Amino acid sequence: MSCQRRLPLFLVLIFLFFSTIQTAPTSGESDGKYGGGMVVSRGTKRLLVEGPSEEPALNSSYLVLAARRTYRKDPLDGFKKYTGGWNISERHYWASVGYTAVPLFVIAAVWFVSFGLCLTLICLCYCCCRREPYGYSRTAYALSLILLILFTVIAIVGCVVLYTGQGKFHKSTTHTLQYIVFQADTTVDKLRNVSEYLAAAKQIGVDSVFLPTNIQTDIDQIEAKINSSANTLANRTDNNSDDIHDVLDSVRLALIIISAVMLLLTFLGFLFSIFGMQFLVYIVTSDTCVAMNQWVEYPTARTALDNILPCVDNATAQETLSKSKEVTSQLVNVVNQVITNVSNINFSPNFVPLYYNQSGPLMPTLCNPFTPDLHDRQCTAGEVDLNNATEVWSNYVCQVSSSGNCATTGRITPAIYNQMAAGVNVSYGLYNYGPFLVELQDCTFVRQTFGQISTEYCPGLRRYSKWVYIGLVMVSAAVMLSLLFWVIYGRERRHRVYTKEHMAGPGHGFEEDKHS
Repeated sequence: MSCQRRLPLFLVLIFLFFSTIQTAPTSGESDGKYGGGMVVSRGTKRLLVEGPSEEPALNSSYLVLAARRTYRKDPLDGFKKYTGGWNISERHYWASVGYTAVPLFVIAAVWFVSFGLCLTLICLCYCCCRREPYGYSRTAYALSLILLILFTVIAIVGCVVLYTGQGKFHKSTTHTLQYIVFQADTTVDKLRNVSEYLAAAKQIGVDSVFLPTNIQTDIDQIEAKINSSANTLANRTDNNSDDIHDVLDSVRLALIIISAVMLLLTFLGFLFSIFGMQFLVYIVTSDTCVAMNQWVEYPTARTALDNILPCVDNATAQETLSKSKEVTSQLVNVVNQVITNVSNINFSPNFVPLYYNQSGPLMPTLCNPFTPDLHDRQCTAGEVDLNNATEVWSNYVCQVSSSGNCATTGRITPAIYNQMAAGVNVSYGLYNYGPFLVELQDCTFVRQTFGQISTEYCPGLRRYSKWVYIGLVMVSAAVMLSLLFWVIYGRERRHRVYTKEHMAGPGHGFEEDKHS
């Protein structure tokens, strides 16, 4: 058999060999003990991106997230099993993830070497075994052309699926990051608002009555802690968001390049390399979804997710909540002290400066929402709450004369009313931020964020990752087969042209038909 007739068979055997070793790598160890996502038997394949799994906490103080799913071989640790769980800041985690894509990188290397060997064999056959073609097969010619067109169409469809999938995947991940940043920014804004309310409370004075000195000192201390926590949360979230955006943009660019120059990439074996790198992104995406889903069940434990969206320090949150309650209560006491001891007493003109000709019905006092030990308290009859205090008190404001005393019936002057209103506004603001501060204690805002991502965003990430996976499989397989049938079709076409040219001469027709 000539070299030219052995070449197509040789290429077919090579392709079949690659096809048999191109199996979908697993994201963890596929056995009953350490299966990720679900317990599976040894040798059972799993989907590229799996759903969340129920995994127990391995330590009461530090929660190892997605422990079973991330139980993989670590090439940096002598190929021992990695047990650190999901942690994007841990190099051993990335090494274990990268190891799952080794088959694809091996295929890329083997294809590159084999393709070079094939080119060498073709050149040797062409130079050393060169002979005139003596016929062609119409069946091989037609079949190779049909299959070439078919796999070319499949490759084009795969490129469309790949491009669409990567676009939707990138959009979904971008929206997820934007949601995380939005939640973090909202929390930071609320923390800074609490800090501003506390700072304003120090300036509140009603008829020269201010907060006690020790309370003002405590406010200065807690302000510094609040601002530090807010800055830490904002900086960590922004830095991690920028890093993840850079990775996603690089992945998106790589996939777009694949769609544009897939033929060249397949020639050089790079398609499988990029396939392997893309596979790492999907493994990490799935690990992250599992980790977030598990963290929601153990929100107070220390985990690697603290690096993405950290909880506010529990001690700072507790102290802020306690001081905000105390400041609110003290401001109410300041206002009530003036109402009880000044505004509701009819002083004689000799008691200056307490006298300003106050008269008329007595003012209701302000309801203190907290007891002396800072527990919630219900308002009693004769009290006005923080919601409508300023509206009720406006009926007790008198008109003042040039001397500053009331010229009409009333219990407070406009100046005192404004001071009381300022105190009520600050108290109301701090009181309304109470539930938010309670949520900071048990990290509710982070739990809500990760819970929302797990239920609303992760399904889309899994779905679009499958699109990209399918697109990559279609492109890689179809382009490789297209190359194969391109070679076969080109050979048969040259033989067909040669045969037609020689069939035109006398005495060649029967001989050529015999070989066809």
